[in-house]
Amino acid sequence: MVTYNININEKVVLVTGAAGFIGANLVKRLLKDFDGVKIIGIDSITDYYDVRLKDARIEELSSYGNRFILIKDSIANKCVVENIFKKYAPQIVVNLAAQAGVRYSITNPDTYIESNLIGFYNILEACRHYEVEHLVYASSSSVYGSNKKVPYSVDDQVDNPVSLYAATKKSNELMAHAYSKLYNIPSTGLRFFTVYGPCGRPDMAYFGFTNKLIGGEKIQIFNYGNCKRDFTYIDDIVEGVVRIMQHAPEKVNGEDGLPIPPYKVYNIGNSKPENLLDFVQTLQEELITAGVLPQDYDFESHKELVAMQAGDVPVTYADTSALEQDFGFKPHTPLREGLRKFAEWYKQFYPSKQKE
Repeated sequence: MVTYNININEKVVLVTGAAGFIGANLVKRLLKDFDGVKIIGIDSITDYYDVRLKDARIEELSSYGNRFILIKDSIANKCVVENIFKKYAPQIVVNLAAQAGVRYSITNPDTYIESNLIGFYNILEACRHYEVEHLVYASSSSVYGSNKKVPYSVDDQVDNPVSLYAATKKSNELMAHAYSKLYNIPSTGLRFFTVYGPCGRPDMAYFGFTNKLIGGEKIQIFNYGNCKRDFTYIDDIVEGVVRIMQHAPEKVNGEDGLPIPPYKVYNIGNSKPENLLDFVQTLQEELITAGVLPQDYDFESHKELVAMQAGDVPVTYADTSALEQDFGFKPHTPLREGLRKFAEWYKQFYPSKQKE
């Protein structure tokens, strides 16, 4: 077990992507649990998905007054990033801002280069020139690409991305490693596995399926249902991030007198891959229980088994042994429990969509 070497209380923390699904939940947890912490959030609040979700997350955070400051801009804007560091001098940086989504990267590659590469470079440059105690940044399970070995371990080679999104996330890890080595910046990358929960991202399967089922549309289940995903509930993701924030990789020099990069990467996943057909069955049951779908909903007529889509992989499966060993934590929320909370939230957030 590591010993925490960073105290979040009374610190200034920069959270990029603060209006995003993980970002907003992380900000809420930090403001709730740590005394005197001040959060500077930056988010460009794009219309990649329903902006009302981002507005709802930000509205919830507004109750914390001036402990949370939101800057509506992009981390790809270097002057804006520099000004944030100059004005607020954050000691801890959590970079969650990114253009997400595997399939969207096939049709809109420019946005991935701008946010995920240029934006992250701007964050690294700022961390280089200011005293940052710890840089924590989002990577993705997508970096494992076409790896055949499961579960995916952080010790595996990840040189076979199957989407531009995955390639940008692997690039983030390489860039962070270079800056850690050159400038002794403690950095930790987090490979998230299929994050879900209330007020999540509509481009994710559980949310998109729900929208389609309510609209009477067919849902497409890829690879003829022979896909498995390591679904990880949002609270488990946030718990992992908060623990990791509090331990920066130690700064030590090698035999040559030069810094050994203070650099780590962790998987955060449930370590329990669910078959997509089982997942969809559970989702349907919880949507009916919550009253989102009627009891007699004809599910079979609304599902279609189709071939694998470009950029997808058949399985994601996290080996979280490093996270367990170093931080004594393993994501544990059962899929049914997480989908129940999502269904109950959906019932409240979209009352006009409910089926009688």
